[in-house]
Amino acid sequence: MARYLITGIAGFIGSSLAHTLVEQGHEVSGIDNLSTGNLENLADIRHAISFQQMDLQDVPGIKAACGGVDYILHQGALASVPRSVKDPLTSHESNINGTLNLLIAARDAKVRRIVYAASSSAYGDQPTQPKQEDMLPRPLSPYAVQKLTCEYYIQSFYRAYGLEGICLRYFNIFGPRQAADSPYSGVIAQFTFKMMAGETPTIFGDGLTSRDFNFIDNAVSANLLACLAPSEVATGRVFNVGTGKSHTLNEVYAAIAEQLGFPNKPTYGPPREGDIQHSLADIDRARNELGYQPRAHFHAGLRKTVAWYLEEKLKKEAVGLKG
Repeated sequence: MARYLITGIAGFIGSSLAHTLVEQGHEVSGIDNLSTGNLENLADIRHAISFQQMDLQDVPGIKAACGGVDYILHQGALASVPRSVKDPLTSHESNINGTLNLLIAARDAKVRRIVYAASSSAYGDQPTQPKQEDMLPRPLSPYAVQKLTCEYYIQSFYRAYGLEGICLRYFNIFGPRQAADSPYSGVIAQFTFKMMAGETPTIFGDGLTSRDFNFIDNAVSANLLACLAPSEVATGRVFNVGTGKSHTLNEVYAAIAEQLGFPNKPTYGPPREGDIQHSLADIDRARNELGYQPRAHFHAGLRKTVAWYLEEKLKKEAVGLKG
């Protein structure tokens, strides 16, 4: 049994990590400022974890939270390209300053290792596919710059202080518990939420934009493998976390519409600022050095995800009827 601290624990990925670690019998603590996280994501395991509502700007609080921790899974961030374009300063303070506060606290607490939720947005709109970790980064948005900067901080803290750190460049993760009612939600969550409400979703661009959509179970597996990977092959390095396959937004829309029996064709809007056209992960490094293998495939994951949203909708409707 090990002790884990999860930042952003009430969010989509953080809460998924927490559920798996609790099931495995580990000691789990977490922090979240609840700006985008939702405590409902933790309702069924709240008794089994230690939770504090806390911002990464709270230096004394972060220092206390890191005490006695073996591994930090750093998921906490303002994770949105459009938000960062609209308000780069707030994103900077949360994503860069908050991460630096955490690294200092982890160093002082002698945490064994930190695993960082990096982003595939670091690659920018480079034409070469798939994206390999050794490619020169070319970030297009403030968010991408912020996530890349934190990778460098993680690596520098290993070289300067010996704090072990691993950066996982997430491609487009989706699954149950992903917020669906925010303008900053993932596209799968947004499409599903709107179709269930009888509304026609908007695809920004021509729908040929493609992403390496990765079901949440694969991302959870990658984090846990990164915690246990041998230091000599993993520490201070960057790993792609995707599937090695991509799907267009038109394909995603059609698959969700078929599952929900939604009859309308999508509406199309102008491309979003800062968005890249295509994104596909080369996962050879993660496969060979972390033992990562994406076992949950896109269509199976999509069916589980849409079924979860439907179930949650029915639960809320039942509560409303009782009220």
